[in-house]
Amino acid sequence: MNPNDIYFDGMYKDIWRTLIPEDFTIRETEFLMKHFELGPTSQVLDLMCGYGRHSLALARKGVNLHSIDNLKEYTEEITKIAQAEDLPVHVVNANVLDHKFSQQFDLAICMGNSLNFFSGNDVRRLVESLPLKSGAALVINTWSLLEIACKEFVSKSWTEVDGVKFLSDSVFKFHPTRIETNTIMIDSASNVENKLAIDYLFSINELEEIFRESSFTLKGVYSVPAKRVFAFGDPRAYLIATKD
Repeated sequence: MNPNDIYFDGMYKDIWRTLIPEDFTIRETEFLMKHFELGPTSQVLDLMCGYGRHSLALARKGVNLHSIDNLKEYTEEITKIAQAEDLPVHVVNANVLDHKFSQQFDLAICMGNSLNFFSGNDVRRLVESLPLKSGAALVINTWSLLEIACKEFVSKSWTEVDGVKFLSDSVFKFHPTRIETNTIMIDSASNVENKLAIDYLFSINELEEIFRESSFTLKGVYSVPAKRVFAFGDPRAYLIATKD
């Protein structure tokens, strides 16, 4: 079992939504709308959509969303909001590696470092299975590129978010290259959770090879989408690949 499948159960489910600044989502949504010329006829697949920050933002602009995540609480929340606002969002509660889609899409997005939950073999399985139209794009947002982790890696950290204390102990491992982080979470009522997270690390070259083997072509890697080309040590990256 992949420990990342249950990492968002419990305390981290609500903490996660506080960690990404709203401005990031706004700018990412604006980029997706403009760069891919999305509109009412566009069909977008949001992989591992979490609590739906991109799905709902795009749907509010009239784009048709198909949103998938394995956490039931997240998908139920998105469904409730979409129904209340009459948004064009189709929500699926499933593991993306197992689900079979019944249509093709104009764009697939995988944001918030989600792709790095998977090992190389599983990333290849996922990319190969994506039901995208010829010429359609895949956008991946990550902060676990090898080119990032080599500079940013911290073995021990302590922080507090919304009254929850996080004590993390990380180890850089190989075969496959990854960072394994054991985290103790303690809330204000002294409830304690122990969680293991694994961030699988890929170089840009390794991801480009996976894309090539899966009939995708890497078009660019940016630190600011379509504006600033990624450079070694930048804290995040956006990869854009198109289906051959």
